[in-house]
Amino acid sequence: MQLRTTYPGFVNAVNLYFDKLVSVVQPLMFESGGPIIAIQLENEYGSYAKDDEYMPFLKNCLQSRGVNELLLTSDNWEGLRYRSIEGVLKTLNLQRLSFGAIQHLACMQPQKPLMVMEYWAGWFDVWGDGHHVFHAEDMLGVVTEILERGVSINLYMFHGGTNFGFMNGAMDFGTYKPQVTSYDYDAPLSEAGDYTTKYGVLRDLFSRYNSEPLPEVPSPQERRAYEPVFTRQYLSLWDSVQFTDKPCRSERPINMENLPVNNNNGQSYGYTLYETTISSGGALNSGNNIRDRGLVFLDRQYVGCLDCKTHEIMLPEAEGKRTLAVLVENCGRVNYGKALNNQRKGIVGDIVLNHTPLRGFNIFCLDLKPSFIKRLSSSGQWKTDFQSLPVPGFFQAKLVVDGPPKDTFIKLPDWGKGVVFVNGQNLGRYWFIGPQHFLYLPGPWLRSGENQIIVFEEEKVDGKILFSENPDYGKTIDVYKLPFCSVL
Repeated sequence: MQLRTTYPGFVNAVNLYFDKLVSVVQPLMFESGGPIIAIQLENEYGSYAKDDEYMPFLKNCLQSRGVNELLLTSDNWEGLRYRSIEGVLKTLNLQRLSFGAIQHLACMQPQKPLMVMEYWAGWFDVWGDGHHVFHAEDMLGVVTEILERGVSINLYMFHGGTNFGFMNGAMDFGTYKPQVTSYDYDAPLSEAGDYTTKYGVLRDLFSRYNSEPLPEVPSPQERRAYEPVFTRQYLSLWDSVQFTDKPCRSERPINMENLPVNNNNGQSYGYTLYETTISSGGALNSGNNIRDRGLVFLDRQYVGCLDCKTHEIMLPEAEGKRTLAVLVENCGRVNYGKALNNQRKGIVGDIVLNHTPLRGFNIFCLDLKPSFIKRLSSSGQWKTDFQSLPVPGFFQAKLVVDGPPKDTFIKLPDWGKGVVFVNGQNLGRYWFIGPQHFLYLPGPWLRSGENQIIVFEEEKVDGKILFSENPDYGKTIDVYKLPFCSVL
């Protein structure tokens, strides 16, 4: 597959997608009395630009299906250099007014409207780094100047959100860095819908461009810090694999997407467990074929972790045959840059022990879909003997909500790394390295009375689950003080 090109396999997929999409949105077009007044063809393709025929192909895809609204492209400063498409308006993405970007856009498109399609109100966070903040006073000066120049603006993001489940992305500018569950983005409206200082100053600024008074601001949603709960039951990873689909048997490792699961559509997200037999210790080397993080076990005992930085660990010697298991996590696919065409997950090539490739694998799909969580929770095989808590494993607790449910934040202060499920809903990932230390739990995912919480923990169990009215996004990084190139 060759993404974002006119490669036939990708073209076929795009056509199938647009056949479905346009049929849904056609009644919502402005021409039909709906609210859609413009459509963006692609996103920052100018920075990618692999195929000169690709953007005209997309334009034709829409117009041939009866889409007659204004068509747009959206690019940062670097991408503006990509050739213009006739009849398609170029727009700009930025955070600072540098390099004369707006004037350059005006010169490229004389007598045409100017728009900042993505005005970056913050930035996204990656695990192990800081929480990016863009202070209101710094942002206000830039937005004010954009408006004074008569340029239209769209805030990205206006409302921060949440990468629920496994839907976080990743960055890769030479080093793979998965993004956190929160997409708060230091936006004017927070992840949980709070009005921020940034919201207030922008509302005041925008009101000067409105002839009528703005409507009153709605009251903020009430939240609640529930009492702590404790895990009462557990099930080890090894006991849980019986609730997965039948394992795949293969001489060589198979990547996640090519597994014969989900009606032969492969596995998209979550974890994949690879098991084989070895008869010696020594150097286990991944050759960077673990995507993205693999926990290694010998006879169910943890011996090390292989990822994009660590490609080799030493296995202890012992007599006889032993079971080697590698639990591989898809930590998130990259959303920008050259790595877009290298998105396979799981084990994507040979793993070698003392320079000899491992063979003879049993492969389990652990995508942790709701159907699996339902089978797991109703299995009746949960254990209550807490003298030894095996990890990786699933840990269950009950939250009793008195009265109407309210939004809250979950914190697992002394846990390691894993995923939280509430009433079967996947809230997302947590990891002690931060910066994010809370998971947003919307009130509608709770119910009055008893609620089930299941935590899949990879490394370290505390047993206590805390709740808070407010989040903790960890140590901060001031976006405005970063080198400009780092936020393009």
